Amino acid sequence: MIETEHPSLSVVRQCELVSISRSGFYYQPVGETAENLSLMRLIDAQFLETPWYGSRQMARHLRRDGHEVGRKRVRRLMAVMGLAPIYQRPRTTVPNSEHRVWPYLLRGMVIDRPNQVWCTDITYIPMRRGFLYLVAVMDWATRRVLSWRASNTMDVEFCVEALEEALARFGRPEIFNTDQGSQFTSPRFTSVLQQAGVRISMDGRGRWMDNVFIERLWRSLKYECVYLHAFETGSELRAGLAKWIGYYNTRRPHSTLAGRTPDEAYGASVTERLAA
Repeated sequence: MIETEHPSLSVVRQCELVSISRSGFYYQPVGETAENLSLMRLIDAQFLETPWYGSRQMARHLRRDGHEVGRKRVRRLMAVMGLAPIYQRPRTTVPNSEHRVWPYLLRGMVIDRPNQVWCTDITYIPMRRGFLYLVAVMDWATRRVLSWRASNTMDVEFCVEALEEALARFGRPEIFNTDQGSQFTSPRFTSVLQQAGVRISMDGRGRWMDNVFIERLWRSLKYECVYLHAFETGSELRAGLAKWIGYYNTRRPHSTLAGRTPDEAYGASVTERLAA
């Protein structure tokens, strides 16, 4: 008798093969109007340039560009996108007052080797008829993207999936740094780090520059990939992100890495440490 695979198992295995959460696998376009999606795309691009803009200043900027929009509307759209000005609170989400906030451990530290410090962040990814959220785990010293996941909700699970993949593939860092977003302060997320024996570090409230390297990754990814391709579907977006992140890791040289790619810097440093 031939046994057939249960459909739900097939979905799980497909999700494991691509960098997407299970909720993102069933992606449906988010229910915003075409006009709102257009405004959100403009807000996202401007926020990359001026991350200190709150809803009041962002509404002024949009009106100067000819868009009749009020502050209340801009505030709601920025909340949906997970954007908040750096002088008020971390960018991605509102912190959960019931979650423990861990101290910042990187002040004055020289970070010069792979797996010394990893960091993570969430960003909004616009599409032609909707949007997804993207989380990535990055090695701080070499800028290598270790894992990523896309999801249509900003719950903790897709962040945990990205973290677990990075730990499984690359071992564990000494320190893991995040902002104070509720996904990263969640016991579901921090318990994975604690069980792996990783020290947890969290940015001070509103200190966007503490996670500057991954913020630069978002800027490059959006201008070099997302904004150039108005992706229609979740599968198109995943394929585009996978291609660009592969290029970023393996072929995009960095001046701060002496002209090496993140893969070269990460691999060479690991080899040197093993030899030593």
